[in-house]
Amino acid sequence: MRKVLIGCLISFMFILESVFLELLPTDPFGRNWIFVPYFLLITILFFSIYGNRNVGVIYGFVFGLLFDIVYTEILGIYFFAFPFIIYIFNKLMKIFHSNIVVVSVMCLLAVSALEMIVYQVIKVINLTTIDFASFLHLRLFPSLGLNLIFIVIVAYPYKRLFEKYAAELKE
Repeated sequence: MRKVLIGCLISFMFILESVFLELLPTDPFGRNWIFVPYFLLITILFFSIYGNRNVGVIYGFVFGLLFDIVYTEILGIYFFAFPFIIYIFNKLMKIFHSNIVVVSVMCLLAVSALEMIVYQVIKVINLTTIDFASFLHLRLFPSLGLNLIFIVIVAYPYKRLFEKYAAELKE
């Protein structure tokens, strides 16, 4: 039963990202900041760290492809970036203790890595003219702030839910 719940939660996060952007005011602080929610990536990262790493990477492939199809013009960026980041950060979590603070910081680093990968790919194929300093100021830092707020809200419930999932798998 919990497997269905996890799949529904991850699907809900996929939908919530676009709904959240529609509900967010266009210029909430009077600046040209771009807020990019990565609720889906954070959810899959928490799942893969506290639940099941292999299934987390599969969710990364599936939802990365869906993310490319639904939200982007270029197929493949998120399809390869999501599972790559999930895999790398799971390997890093074997070095660090997986307490909730460390996992939260790692999720912010994963969001930063994903943003950097996407920026570099888009910069290489000349779809943006924004320089790196402007990217940091206008997109990366505001996005990290938004995702930090999300992590603070969901970190403990996610940890409990995914640990229960992992315990059910062991039984």
